[in-house]
Amino acid sequence: MNKHLAYEETIACVQCGYCLPSCPTYVTLGKERYSPRGRIHLVKMVAEGKLSLDDISDSLELCLGCRACEDVCPTNIKYGKIFESYKVEKTENEQMPFIEQFVMQKVLPNKFWMQILSHSLEWYQKTNMDKLVRKSSILSIFPEQIRTFEGITPSITSPKKKHRDSQVFKSKEKPKARVGFFTGCVMDVFFARVNDLSIKLLQYAGYEVVMIKEQTCCGALQHHSGDKSFAKKLAKQNIAVFEKHDVDYVVNSIGGCGAMLVEYDELLADEPEWVSRAEQFAEKSVDISVLLNKSSLPFVKEIKETVTYQPSCHLRNVQNVKHEPIELLTSIPGIRYLPLPDMEMCCGSAGIYNLVHYDTAMKILDEKMDNVKSVAPDIIVTSNPGCHLQMCLGVKRAGLEKKVKVLHLVELLAEACNIHETL
Repeated sequence: MNKHLAYEETIACVQCGYCLPSCPTYVTLGKERYSPRGRIHLVKMVAEGKLSLDDISDSLELCLGCRACEDVCPTNIKYGKIFESYKVEKTENEQMPFIEQFVMQKVLPNKFWMQILSHSLEWYQKTNMDKLVRKSSILSIFPEQIRTFEGITPSITSPKKKHRDSQVFKSKEKPKARVGFFTGCVMDVFFARVNDLSIKLLQYAGYEVVMIKEQTCCGALQHHSGDKSFAKKLAKQNIAVFEKHDVDYVVNSIGGCGAMLVEYDELLADEPEWVSRAEQFAEKSVDISVLLNKSSLPFVKEIKETVTYQPSCHLRNVQNVKHEPIELLTSIPGIRYLPLPDMEMCCGSAGIYNLVHYDTAMKILDEKMDNVKSVAPDIIVTSNPGCHLQMCLGVKRAGLEKKVKVLHLVELLAEACNIHETL
């Protein structure tokens, strides 16, 4: 018996099939081995010694980890725990590629390297080097997915470090609460403006916002890659530095990172000296939409657009934040909100899934865009950087670039509040 796999969770599955329609890979690929109950059964077979990890790797590696199956499961199977146990076991049995390990352990958690990346991309765009590269044949030497995502890289504006580190941003009125703002690593490279606008909105909503210099990467990408020990290291660092600032909430604008933060207690459940601290941190962690929805934002501008919403899977399925973003959207003056059919279905981004499993991710995305076309929105609203980039790519693949914009929820709210300047 393989004691490292989540065997007890697998035997609790009654194989009812309620999860099948919720699973993007099953719906797209149409095979039982690419469904949640199929994967659960395969992990169970490995735990019992009837199959090897190699026998099931093609099935499990194509899982998006969106955890939509958990949301519909009548017996509350913890699929995420089963999937995580497979990833950890696989990583411990196979050496992680050097480049992947370097990026996960040395680049993402290191603010120096992330600032270098941010400034380099900003220079690349401001000097029009990106346009020259696209006109040349240089990109042809790179894989298709790299060429594709280079073409939809958002406009990069590096955060003004002197205005960010260890600053306290006072509320516009008597503060309702004191919040520590979690910036994220990738978020602060590609969407630093969204982070800045988030802080402004929180101020306008009556919160005192604390920026914490020592915070680091949330550990989500490392954890999803099976590097649990390093994810724990990052979690402990974040818990320790946020504890020092006595905040009421830990707030972020990143669906994926937020899901990692609220599960720090589960990540550190086997370390007695950290359990209580992790539980307190997880209880304080909240998506920005939850706090803003409790407030009365000072809307001063009508936005007469048709809007639909593509939720972050981890915001919806892990953090259980389903209604707040929609309630915020519908509160904006002038907005015509139309629900996106099958909005709960993953867009195919899933961290770096769309880079590693590009073809499958594109099939899932194209089905998502068929639903977008049926709604014909002016704006697609997102709540996670990966989803944002994936939907930008979907708009481009569907030939809708002149008709449809993709905005983070924070950007639309800031527009309605006439907030344009960054920190």
